[in-house]
Amino acid sequence: MEQEFSSSLLENAVSSLSRLPGVGRKTALRFALHLLRRPSDEAVAIGEAIINLRTGIRYCSVCHNISESEICPLCASPKRDNSVVCVVENVKDVMSIENTRRFDGLYHVLGGLISPVDGIGPDLLEIQSLADRVKAGGITEVILATGATVEADTTNYYIYRMLTRISPELKITQLARGVSVGDELEYTDEVTLARSLTARTPFEL
Repeated sequence: MEQEFSSSLLENAVSSLSRLPGVGRKTALRFALHLLRRPSDEAVAIGEAIINLRTGIRYCSVCHNISESEICPLCASPKRDNSVVCVVENVKDVMSIENTRRFDGLYHVLGGLISPVDGIGPDLLEIQSLADRVKAGGITEVILATGATVEADTTNYYIYRMLTRISPELKITQLARGVSVGDELEYTDEVTLARSLTARTPFEL
């Protein structure tokens, strides 16, 4: 049974906060009460930061990483190797790989993985835009860095078949199996991830 509050404003705040992942109503209530005890300008600053995040962030038109401009800083940087593209599931994976400081190529964020059980097919992901990048030329290697889950393997297989038809000479590699089967990149430590990236191997069906 949900707790009833004497204030509808508090109720609305708790309901909104509890929509965040991993935040139940008890935690949401603790957050709301904490904000009430803090100076009002601090709460306003948090609110403005969230609004600015939602209205100011867009997705890079090239790699689909988060950005504040049409093209993200990574794609725009002349210091990055634009002949190598690392394909990842989500934005958090970009952050994980960047934290290793062992990769200087570009990225392509799929926005998820193929999962027929969940109704997620290739058309719902940024797979066609990856094909378009390869068709445009200049890419010599695509690294499939989508973790080691069943959904990742399905996605990798689909991408491999598609890209080899487009460009038979394209080098397609995958992370070395320092990443344990069933693991997602988000939960892999930086040292293991860096070694897996450096020791990547040709993709095999």
